[in-house]
Amino acid sequence: MAVEIERKFLVDHEQWAEFKQANGIQGKAFRQGYLSEGQATVRIRIKGEKGIITVKGKTVGLSRLEFEYEIPTDDAEQMLDELCAKPLVDKHRYLVEQDGLTWEVDEFHGENQGLIVAEIELASEDATYTKPAWITEEVSHDQRYFNVNLAKHPFSRW
Repeated sequence: MAVEIERKFLVDHEQWAEFKQANGIQGKAFRQGYLSEGQATVRIRIKGEKGIITVKGKTVGLSRLEFEYEIPTDDAEQMLDELCAKPLVDKHRYLVEQDGLTWEVDEFHGENQGLIVAEIELASEDATYTKPAWITEEVSHDQRYFNVNLAKHPFSRW
């Protein structure tokens, strides 16, 4: 059984842009959509050139079950185009290593343009970590920032 424990934060745009440029950080394009939501959420994603299907359970605290598998990219493309609810979530993801942990920074495009969110996966809900200077408000418990909700209620419509 796989358990995902993550914290989510908003990002200061100016400080992040300076950090990204100073460190030459390159992102990877992500395109994702959702097949279903309920007891479990089923997500289809194209991550760079890889197709991925993910099944996520309900969030309890900061934790939830998560199962992720690679699928043929052509199948993922077809599911995104023909089966997933619209709009899709388009973003670039940047990885930042700090103190043995990886921050995933997502810069959203399309209907979520202007939103930048950073996530960190932890070994436990009470694990300690150091926030980079470009991190601002924690939004871990604000469901508006869950990608599944950004697909249904894009940032541009808030």
